[in-house]
Amino acid sequence: MDNSPPPFQPGYFDGATHHFRVRVYFEDTDLSGIVYHANYIRYMERARSDMLRLAGIDQRAAMESGEGAWAITDLALKYRLPAKLDDDLLVISTVDAVRGASVIISQNIMRGQQLLTTGRVTAAFLAPDGRPRRQPKNWADRFTAIMNGENFPC
Repeated sequence: MDNSPPPFQPGYFDGATHHFRVRVYFEDTDLSGIVYHANYIRYMERARSDMLRLAGIDQRAAMESGEGAWAITDLALKYRLPAKLDDDLLVISTVDAVRGASVIISQNIMRGQQLLTTGRVTAAFLAPDGRPRRQPKNWADRFTAIMNGENFPC
């Protein structure tokens, strides 16, 4: 009998949307048990990283090979309701636009049916010298497939 845990899989795709679960821990909160504002950005970053990994976009390999890395060039957030200690949250991400050197992603943080925070992020692909560089074609193709809700092998 194998008692090993199942593979770690916090996120998944449902059509054109990526879903990523987050639990609020004590370290995420202030003294009142409310999530500290900067941690919403961390939750969204984790969700985007998971989305890229599931889509077959290997950020680490691109960095290590000297090809480039993603950098956030624009970020807009709207806080609507606070998340609290021990909440089970869901970060829902959608690709809004794919450009030569960037991608725009919208994200919502939910607690059940309640919308807590909305965000929109522009991530640019940068060469090692910090200048924008066209993202790899297969990455742009993956983002376009995600945006269109297409199934693709992961």
